[in-house]
Amino acid sequence: MKFGGTSVGSAERMRVAAALASKEQRRRPVAIVVSAMSRITDLLLDTMRHAEAGDSAGLDSNIAKLRERHMATCRELLPLEKQPPAEAEIARLIAEFQRIAGGMLMLSEMPPRPVDEAVATGERLSALLIAAYLNANDTPAEAVNAAEIVVTDAVFGNASPLMEPTRAKSRARLLPLLERGVMPVVTGFNGATADGRPTTLGRGGSDFSASILSAALDAAELWIWTDVDGIMTADPRLTPDAAVLDEVTYAEAAELAYNGAKVLHPRTLAPLIERKIPVWSKNSFAPEKPGTRIVSSIGAANGARAVTSLARVALISLEPASPELSGAHVMARALDALDRANVEVLVFSSSSYRQTFCFLVRTEELEKSLQALESALALELAHDYVRPIQVDEKVGLLAVVGEGMQGKPGIAGRIFTAISRENVNIIAIAQGSSELTIAIVVSRDGLEKAVRAVHAECGMGR
Repeated sequence: MKFGGTSVGSAERMRVAAALASKEQRRRPVAIVVSAMSRITDLLLDTMRHAEAGDSAGLDSNIAKLRERHMATCRELLPLEKQPPAEAEIARLIAEFQRIAGGMLMLSEMPPRPVDEAVATGERLSALLIAAYLNANDTPAEAVNAAEIVVTDAVFGNASPLMEPTRAKSRARLLPLLERGVMPVVTGFNGATADGRPTTLGRGGSDFSASILSAALDAAELWIWTDVDGIMTADPRLTPDAAVLDEVTYAEAAELAYNGAKVLHPRTLAPLIERKIPVWSKNSFAPEKPGTRIVSSIGAANGARAVTSLARVALISLEPASPELSGAHVMARALDALDRANVEVLVFSSSSYRQTFCFLVRTEELEKSLQALESALALELAHDYVRPIQVDEKVGLLAVVGEGMQGKPGIAGRIFTAISRENVNIIAIAQGSSELTIAIVVSRDGLEKAVRAVHAECGMGR
């Protein structure tokens, strides 16, 4: 079971999470993975930015907020006699974070490696509190720092797991606990390199942590507890008649996550597919609701299943200025530069004759995308072999997903017609050969209208 930030965001929510895990443990062994309390990761990052800027007052103020929130939660969560050891451990973890932030204050910089070590403090505090509560309520539990068991590469800030050493370490550490009836409470989001340097799996990586450990432990199921009822046909804030999907495939869920659905981290499903471990997406605020089951395949799929969107994106366009310059060569170098900068390309589209092409990236990755492209193509840009890089930030991404679209004539036409009826400009289109997803870049001001129109046209709602 994995519990997200809102599902452990207060003493009350921690009690609910512990109760859900304890109830299931009466039937079978359970390991849980926890996020930081809601908004704590942002507070930690903001604290480090204050340190980088030399703002010691801002740093101290944020440390005080961090301490008070967790101490107050501890006092509300635990019986009086259990509070002193928990408070001492909270103080130790916060002092460890403060030491790292103090180093950043002295250096006036935020090196990636210490950032990864420091930012996992939120998950370590959550694991400490929930394990203490479970122990105080007759469910034996032990907090486990994922840096002990999840082995990753050395890409700080967005590391990838090395599954074989992770499998060996996690089984050696966690299976003895499970065999003794002790519930492991594992930190999400973090890991360490083979030589012990702390890493993180990227924002939202607690889902990924849970799937890594599910695969490593050969779990029967993975339950991801969030604050929504499951995977929906659209964002209910945009389309009031959006419905919860009973079942989706791994491929559909991965595409929806990649294109903006907030239920799952985009990389979550990869470790589970080979072992065919089913995933439940459930609401810890309404645990009686069935949620969405994610499996390798479902019965007869018919047409589009869901539509999702991203508003914080930017479109980068490149065009060779001379027909003598190979567009394919420029594309290859541009893609290689983005890959080395660890930029996620959401959409790629090109024209055949003029050899122009465009990439869609997340807004927060725009600056490093441009730096990577300008560095890789510096010579061509300086000599006007490639026209100046164009950027359009007034765009949004709409993605229509469904395995049932494959081989069904007319679906794309209906989708484009529905968008055009709303007078929304379509800027770029991308569809892979699997026909699983149609990705459409539209003007930002028409994004919400386009989502509602496609949702209605495809009959996805309740």
